[in-house]
Amino acid sequence: MTNHSTIAAGRAKTSARAVFETTASLQDWRRQVADLYAAVRAMPPQAGWQHWRGVRDRLFREHAQSPLAATRKAGFGGINYFSYDPTLRFEVGLKPATDRETISVEAGKDGAMVLRPYALTDGLQAPLGKELTLYWIEGYGGGTFLPFGDASNREETFPGGRYLLDTIKSADLGVTPAGRTILDFNFAYYPSCAYSEAWVCPLSPPENRLPGAIRGGERNPST
Repeated sequence: MTNHSTIAAGRAKTSARAVFETTASLQDWRRQVADLYAAVRAMPPQAGWQHWRGVRDRLFREHAQSPLAATRKAGFGGINYFSYDPTLRFEVGLKPATDRETISVEAGKDGAMVLRPYALTDGLQAPLGKELTLYWIEGYGGGTFLPFGDASNREETFPGGRYLLDTIKSADLGVTPAGRTILDFNFAYYPSCAYSEAWVCPLSPPENRLPGAIRGGERNPST
C-alpha cells in the first residue's frame, strides 16, 4: 500500500531543495556580476572592457544561471563583439524626463514589470542624433534601466535592442567625479531572451531607438 503522506513529504523536500539551489545559484550570479562591474569601474576603459568580456564568457559557459542551454555550453566559443571604439564612450548629464509614458511589460510568472521614465540624457544628441530615456523599474528596491535600439538591429545585432544600464543586475559603469553618468556603448549587451525563449525580457521602446548604427558592444555571431 502506498503511503501518500510519505510521497507528499518527499515531493515537498525535493521542491524545497530545487528552490534553494536555484535561488542560491541566482544569488551567486548576481554577486559575480556586481564584482565584475566594480572591477571594470576601477580599470582604464579598454582594459575594463577586455576583462568584462572574459568574465562574461566564463559565466555563460560555466554558470548554472547562464541563459545558454546546457547543450550549447559545450561548444560555446564566446560572445561576439564589435571591436572596441573609444568614440562610443560618453560622459553625460541627466535632466528630468517630460512627456514620457510609464511602460508596463509582462514578465512571465513574475507578473508585470513597470518602467517609469525619470530622466533624459544630456549629451548624446550631437554625437548620436538623439537623447535616451532612463527608466526606473518599480518594485522592491527598484533600479535604473536603459535599453536602446539602433539601426544595427536585426542585421548586425539583436532585433529587440540591447541594454546599457540595469542597476538591479549591477550593470552600471558609474559616474565621473563631476557626477556625469558614464555610458559606454562598447558594453552594450543582449537581454537573456536573445539566447533562450525561457527568459522574458523588456525590449527597447521606440523612443529609445537611435537613428544610426551603434557598432559597439555585443553583436550577432554571423556578422
